[in-house]
Amino acid sequence: MEIDALRTFLAFVDTGSFTRAAQQVCRTQSAVSMQMKKLESDVATPLFVKQGRQLVLSHAGIQLASYAKQLITLHDEAHKQLKTSVDLVRIRLGCPDDYAQSILPRITQLLHQLIEQLDLQITCASTLELKKQLDQGLLDLIIATRSPSSEEGYFLHASTGVWVKSELFNYRQEMTLPLAIFMRDCKFHQAAIEGLLKTERQFKVVGCCSSLSAIEGLVKNHLAIGAMAEISKAESLIIIDDPTLPALPSVDLVLLLANHTHNPISQTMVKKLAEQFVNEGKH
Repeated sequence: MEIDALRTFLAFVDTGSFTRAAQQVCRTQSAVSMQMKKLESDVATPLFVKQGRQLVLSHAGIQLASYAKQLITLHDEAHKQLKTSVDLVRIRLGCPDDYAQSILPRITQLLHQLIEQLDLQITCASTLELKKQLDQGLLDLIIATRSPSSEEGYFLHASTGVWVKSELFNYRQEMTLPLAIFMRDCKFHQAAIEGLLKTERQFKVVGCCSSLSAIEGLVKNHLAIGAMAEISKAESLIIIDDPTLPALPSVDLVLLLANHTHNPISQTMVKKLAEQFVNEGKH
């Protein structure tokens, strides 16, 4: 069944007249009659019957009318979508797991505002692993941490390291500290372990974790205290106010851009993205 024939058929359904249907589809009446004969041949059953001097729909014609409307609607929607669609801009974004709840959602929102037809692919890993993938051309843009003394990347946010516990955890200064910390390549891991060793504070590592959710699970279930950036702290966790605990470092969160030739996002776009993020944080 041809779409044009179905349109003509529906024009007859709406007007009840081959003459008016021919006018609506801009064809001669004889051309419309030939279309309808071809349509009847396609469905192998009469679509019209005579009722006195008038031609009306047969039972099969009534059934076809319902399907014809659906077919034409789907055809027109598909044609419209294919005609107006453009190639998606694919951006491969990396984000450390510990900032997936805080920084990532807003960066994602800003990217979609900046690029209307966006295919965003998100990878979560440690900053070191993400930088490696960025250098290899496997990622286009990453959210990463840097030292406050560094000028690397486009600045997003500064966050201080904090010690955290659950509300029901019975913290005491004299206790052997059960720790849930990030892997050894994390600044908070190094600062926590080295600081506790220097102050000769007794501790036990309950879990050395590659993800924030793992640390949160251990802390929320009162098995350990954690060390993380304040921006990563879940609302249900409490910052431990104990000056005898070693200070944890501050970190800057930045956007790093890959330099590979076919990167779909430019330095100008990343700079604008970072500026928008910072400006919104001030309000």
